[in-house]
Amino acid sequence: MAKKILFPFILFLLLGCKQEMKPPLSIEDDVAFLANDVLKGRETGSPGEEVAAEYIQQRFQDIGLSPKGNLGTYFQTFTFTPKIDPHGQVQFVNGDSTITGTNVIGFLDNNADKTIVIGAHYDHLGMGGSGSLYTEGEAVHNGADDNASGVAILLQLALEVQKENYQENNFLFIAFSGEEMGLLGSNYFTKNSTIDLSKVNYMLNLDMVGRLRENKTLSITGTGTSPIWNQVLNATNTDFKLVLGESGVGPSDHTSFYLQNIPVLHFFSGQHEDYHKPSDDSDKLNYQGMRQIQEYIEAVILELNNSSKLAFRKTKNESEEVPMFKVALGVMPDYLFDGKGMRIDGITDDRPAAMAGLQKGDVVIQLGDSLVTDMMSYMRALSSFEKGNTTKVIVDRKGEKINAEITF
Repeated sequence: MAKKILFPFILFLLLGCKQEMKPPLSIEDDVAFLANDVLKGRETGSPGEEVAAEYIQQRFQDIGLSPKGNLGTYFQTFTFTPKIDPHGQVQFVNGDSTITGTNVIGFLDNNADKTIVIGAHYDHLGMGGSGSLYTEGEAVHNGADDNASGVAILLQLALEVQKENYQENNFLFIAFSGEEMGLLGSNYFTKNSTIDLSKVNYMLNLDMVGRLRENKTLSITGTGTSPIWNQVLNATNTDFKLVLGESGVGPSDHTSFYLQNIPVLHFFSGQHEDYHKPSDDSDKLNYQGMRQIQEYIEAVILELNNSSKLAFRKTKNESEEVPMFKVALGVMPDYLFDGKGMRIDGITDDRPAAMAGLQKGDVVIQLGDSLVTDMMSYMRALSSFEKGNTTKVIVDRKGEKINAEITF
């Protein structure tokens, strides 16, 4: 990160966006900075995202979190070559690359046996591109709800857990990069963790929590990842109409932790007409609703404060049931895999892949009569089957070709 070049730009933003930037800042202040036009949509690897990363690390430092990135910093960088097509795979590389993303990581060490991870992605779509639903050309996509809202609540939670009644746990706060390109930052972190993941009790993910509706409907998914979630969420709820979903797999960063057998929850205030459009601006957020969500999460944490480590449970992969397919294999693809085939990053119990004996880490290289060379060819092969069909699948398991029979 070119800090010497960026510093004057950051200083300009700090002075230009707000008259006073002294901690503690409010939810409104953090959203106003992160969703400012000057950051040009915080696209992964862009100068605007780098400025956002500098801002978040400064907030972590002011709040009192210790750096937990690489080499004693708050930053964990990862480099990759972007997808060629929407269904392609991201190629992760160790040297020079097209794009460098940056996770920002802060730690509160209470010398506890258990650690709670709280995460929110801070990247967005930049000037638009393939993920945008805006059809009138390039424009700044500020992503106030998606996901400056999640980062703003994360920062307030980082302040709150400094209090004495939270000291039964350690806390790891992560602002993820690369979420919009395929959960890249969280995927990278869980496979290159800067803490011992076996000590993580659970992970809370905040993604699009800024548009709570008048009826206070709040979606929370991942409730099936631990037997205790439903009880805790209902016992601590005083404000919301809860819509609970069991699956630990979904289009946000909690998925990466679920695939590491960690209980997760994803908080989401709902879809809206400004999603992935330039109109997702800070003046449209429900800040009082955001504070209510923050307080609810605090109540959930305190309810579990003195409990033993949560039991993990696998869930149905609801996100896999895509309308264009009549069947599903029951796997989570590894979107960072850069080899030939489709690498399996997770297996759903009691689905075709699990019943056929496929395993996490297997690389599907043939499905039926179709060779599988990448994600697109896998999807094309899968779309040719109907419920009740039986076919063969060939996987590469650590260099050995394994033949199996799949019944959909």
